Amino acid sequence: MIILYRLGFLALLLAGWTAASELISRNLVPTPLATLAAAQRLFAEGRLWVAIGDSLTVYGLGFGLAAAVAIPIGVAMGTIRPLGKMLDIYVNALAATPRVAFIPLIIVLLGLGVQAKVFIVFLGAAMPILLNTYAGVLAADDELAEMARSLGTSRRRIFTRITIPSAVPFIVVGLRIGATIGLINTVVAELYTAVRGLGGLLAIYGNTFRMAEYFVIVLILATVGIVVTELLHHVQRRLERWRGEAAN
Repeated sequence: MIILYRLGFLALLLAGWTAASELISRNLVPTPLATLAAAQRLFAEGRLWVAIGDSLTVYGLGFGLAAAVAIPIGVAMGTIRPLGKMLDIYVNALAATPRVAFIPLIIVLLGLGVQAKVFIVFLGAAMPILLNTYAGVLAADDELAEMARSLGTSRRRIFTRITIPSAVPFIVVGLRIGATIGLINTVVAELYTAVRGLGGLLAIYGNTFRMAEYFVIVLILATVGIVVTELLHHVQRRLERWRGEAAN
């Protein structure tokens, strides 16, 4: 039923899109058919495949690095309470600072290549992952941990059976938010640094008012976001099963 509802809503969106293209100048809002024709042309030229590869490389490296760094730091902050209290204010300050403010400094230090783009994506994705991991570890049941400790359970077992399973839902939420922000920062990085990838095509087609091609890039970015979100949903379901097994 959910699939049917989604297909019905998609049909409604397409109908609204078609109506908007009729009511507004087609130079601004192309029809779905014109967008489909533009997509076929761009894929046939091969340029779009290269752009998708460039963007996915930057996005994957930045998001993967953010997860690899932010999750252990968040776990450490939540497990070692003095460390968490010491770093909390600085982490929140960094999270509240717009990432765009760091781009000129990043360009000066790392140049206009892939390294700079990956670091911009990393900065955007890391903060929500770190903060949610930290919150998840703090949300672990202290009474349950104390009860296990009184029964002689080792710290390692408490950590793997109580603390981490309790933090799993928070970590997954952080990953989903980080994935979304990381994708946005991928486009931002490609606009501010060397104009390549999907962000570069977005700038080129937007500046030249080639709106059918522009809509193709927007839809591809939306598709990437959907695929990543669904993959994380799948990971969440598997982790929930592991969490249930760990609790037993």
